[in-house]
Amino acid sequence: MMLEDELDSPLTLASFGDGLNVAIVGASGGIGRALVDDLAGCPDVARIFGLSRSEPRLSSQTLGWHRLDLEDESSISDAASAVRQSAGRLDIVVMATGFLHDGDRLQPEKTWRALDAAAMERAFRLNSIGPALVAKHFLPLLATGRKSVFAALSARVGSIEDNRLGGWHSYRASKAALNMLVRTLSVELARRNPHAVCVALHPGTVDTALSRPFQARVPAGKLFSAAQSARHLLAVLDALTPSDSGQVFAWDGSRIPF
Repeated sequence: MMLEDELDSPLTLASFGDGLNVAIVGASGGIGRALVDDLAGCPDVARIFGLSRSEPRLSSQTLGWHRLDLEDESSISDAASAVRQSAGRLDIVVMATGFLHDGDRLQPEKTWRALDAAAMERAFRLNSIGPALVAKHFLPLLATGRKSVFAALSARVGSIEDNRLGGWHSYRASKAALNMLVRTLSVELARRNPHAVCVALHPGTVDTALSRPFQARVPAGKLFSAAQSARHLLAVLDALTPSDSGQVFAWDGSRIPF
């Protein structure tokens, strides 16, 4: 596990080459902001595009921000057009988004008796449909003829095979749907660029607003800062090869079954 002081070492993305253009969807969130911050110090990165509903509080000469709302396809299309006009192509796209709860109004279900159609619909819109629409508009921007990556944050609880506890029906199901979308997208992407990688990533439990109500039972040493999580995820992306495309990987590089 990476310690905070190890984050002082510079980030490298050697497997991609240099002059990289990177887009982070969800740049105003905890993990998204940390990804942008880490990438801003990477000598391999030329441009970073932060995409989110609200403009992140970031200061970097390499950062360009565009509004993107996962529930508004026109905003996704507009953001993709703006990135295309500015950079022409992208080498890395990371979906750093996820929806688990909405304060006291909407919490993960502990039993099937708590299932609610509107709550399930919202989970699928943000965790499955939104990322699919981002892929629709951003996969055509990925560079060809070299390694490029489309990655979406998923969750270990989205694994059907790994489900032993039940509960959290909407979150589990919407992340499982995301995993299937990633697998399906990877097949089509490989036809366009055999060097491309399309994966889902489990960041572990990260100290963000998403996990905060559920951190009490996290084992010691297993609650990561956003900065730690960002470095873990970028290290995984740097190590992946096209043979890994279509899979789900944890923050430590281990593969998670579907």
